[in-house]
Amino acid sequence: MSYQWNFKDQLHAHFARKRADSSLGTSKSIRLRRMTIGGEPRNVVIRLVETRKKIDAACELVNDRYAWRGYGDRHHIPADAHHMTFTAEVDEEIVGTITLAVDSSSGLAIDKVFSAEVDAFRCMPDTRVCELTKFAFSPKVQSKELMAALFHIVFVYGSRAHGGTDLFIEVNPRHVRFYESMLGFQKLGSLKQNESVAAPAQLMWLKVSEIREQIVQCGGTHQSSARSLYPFFFSPTEEEGIYRRLVAAESELIELPDNEQELTGLAASRSPVAVSAQLSLAAAALIDKVQRRAPNRRVSPRLNYRKVMAGARKTPAL
Repeated sequence: MSYQWNFKDQLHAHFARKRADSSLGTSKSIRLRRMTIGGEPRNVVIRLVETRKKIDAACELVNDRYAWRGYGDRHHIPADAHHMTFTAEVDEEIVGTITLAVDSSSGLAIDKVFSAEVDAFRCMPDTRVCELTKFAFSPKVQSKELMAALFHIVFVYGSRAHGGTDLFIEVNPRHVRFYESMLGFQKLGSLKQNESVAAPAQLMWLKVSEIREQIVQCGGTHQSSARSLYPFFFSPTEEEGIYRRLVAAESELIELPDNEQELTGLAASRSPVAVSAQLSLAAAALIDKVQRRAPNRRVSPRLNYRKVMAGARKTPAL
């Protein structure tokens, strides 16, 4: 099982290099219905940011809020294939941000303090651990609906595109109650000292399948008296539409490489059956297409990605 994740890591790293080299500066975004915030209707966007400029803007919010809590103001948000930073924007101003980290050969940030606890999950079959980190929200915006939308889209991306099964977050003890009541996280292990913020830390864990159950039960009900965020999540039907929009956005961000030999080398001796369940639609289609070609066949260097996507949709699941 280990090789399929290494292969996936290589694919995501390849696409990350392509995006970093691109001058398009694109990002995936979901424009939500207008929300009433502070008594006024506001334009709201949840964005998966993939430009250095946007990530730096999100980092400014993180450092501002962390400094206010006494955690320092020199924190960095990684911009690589294993970290996806999401922002909540109101009238084009970033008011919230969170980063989803997907496990890789480099590990996760929580490994610095809680490696033994996380390694116990890594040893379990069919387990893919992920971490939520660098969460910050502007005190000017008090909106459960907006916060829920941000968390839900992170869940959609982490579970569907990356196959996450177990979600972790490292928090200050004063925030434990928030994550327990709002999202259902459970404390895991004892308190430890995190030297990077010079403060105690509590590891918390949530099974991704439990998030799915909560969405099915109460997503979209908007129960104003609810303590939990889940009633303010999207309904299952709305979630499906959001996921389709995220998949469609892949065509703006990923293109086949100029030199097809790059991916032919990666795909050599790899079975798409072993990885297709965990790869995004775009990557799975690409692997299949590369492996089906004769190695000496000359092809156009720039293929139409939309055609690849269309072909993938017509191909039965393996």
